[in-house]
Amino acid sequence: MSRRRRAVKRIVPPDPRFGSVEVSGFINRVMKRGQKTIAQKIVYGALELVEREAKRDPLGVFSQALKNSTPLLQVKARRVGGATYQIPIEVDPGRGGALAVRWLIHSASTRKGMPMIRRLALEF
Repeated sequence: MSRRRRAVKRIVPPDPRFGSVEVSGFINRVMKRGQKTIAQKIVYGALELVEREAKRDPLGVFSQALKNSTPLLQVKARRVGGATYQIPIEVDPGRGGALAVRWLIHSASTRKGMPMIRRLALEF
């Protein structure tokens, strides 16, 4: 009988500018090919742009954007007899946050015609 080992979640240190673990994790997800300084410039530039144009707290806008894009439900396929039903189930908070981050970055990167800093700020 084999036992499944539960994965240990890695602790992400807070980012240097805002001291936020959420922002640090977001920077890590924006990062491509290990270029963290470029990812930091993109995220910090987007947050500065939000602060300048919206004249609001950038961390508040960022956390609200994450909260707004976090899903509460997902559907799972369930076979009963010969039929397959889509059954809604609640999303785990960790998975919901990961999906929100992924969706924000994807929707910003699919916009065209402007720098990534501006695209990300528009998504926030």
